[in-house]
Amino acid sequence: MTIKIGICGAAGRMGKTILEVCKNIKDVKICAAIEHPDSPYIGHDAGEVAGIGNLGVQITDSISSSSNKVDVFIDFTLADSVIQNINECESLGCSMVIGTTGLNDEAKARIQSAAKNISIVFAPNMSIGVNLCFRLLEVAASTIGKDADVEIVEAHHRDKKDAPSGTAIRMGEIIASTTDRDLKDCAIYGREGTSESRDKNSIGFETIRAGDIIGDHTVIFATTGERIEISHKATSRKNFANGAVRAALWLADKDKGLFDMQDVISLK
Repeated sequence: MTIKIGICGAAGRMGKTILEVCKNIKDVKICAAIEHPDSPYIGHDAGEVAGIGNLGVQITDSISSSSNKVDVFIDFTLADSVIQNINECESLGCSMVIGTTGLNDEAKARIQSAAKNISIVFAPNMSIGVNLCFRLLEVAASTIGKDADVEIVEAHHRDKKDAPSGTAIRMGEIIASTTDRDLKDCAIYGREGTSESRDKNSIGFETIRAGDIIGDHTVIFATTGERIEISHKATSRKNFANGAVRAALWLADKDKGLFDMQDVISLK
């Protein structure tokens, strides 16, 4: 069975990588490529833009303008584009894989409501390794999370828009939930000017933006006399692209519902 895929953000870093990955998977056919209306790539062939040769798929400025029927749209765009993309996919009955981060509560609520009518995989990180780390964090947090000082350090390239990363936030949410805390109440984002002793209940975040770092995340559980560090370092965007395409294939027999990568890789 061939899955027809569309890509939102086709001319971006992740969009190009997803196009490259899809070209080499026999059960996947790229049928649509979307960019924002002001993009200089509108009207260009998506494969040519990605440097993988002509695909016969022209980049357009909206999901609705795509002339081909698409089974699943993969969205790696910006936070302010997601709601419009969801609206169009829901109207057309297309499934979605959403890897865009930095979403506000309104966008997250829209994802939940749309999932009553279409199937959606929504995850801050599509990497299989990162999602394995999420499970390891549950184990660590349930074992020593209430006794340890928890710090989350993340690093990305200089052009990343949101900070901390969606992956770092999700790590904090997992630890907070496992240890009966609310991340909104206990998160500390940097400590400039802080002179008080560390709050035992807090979860600290530190953000690095530099060079072309693809994505590094380290969670530290520190107690007196020892510490545990759980780290993931991405060396290629293909990790995220492969995970996103895997999620799209997994959605093939799902009519509706909201899922994450833990569902896709059977870690639940």
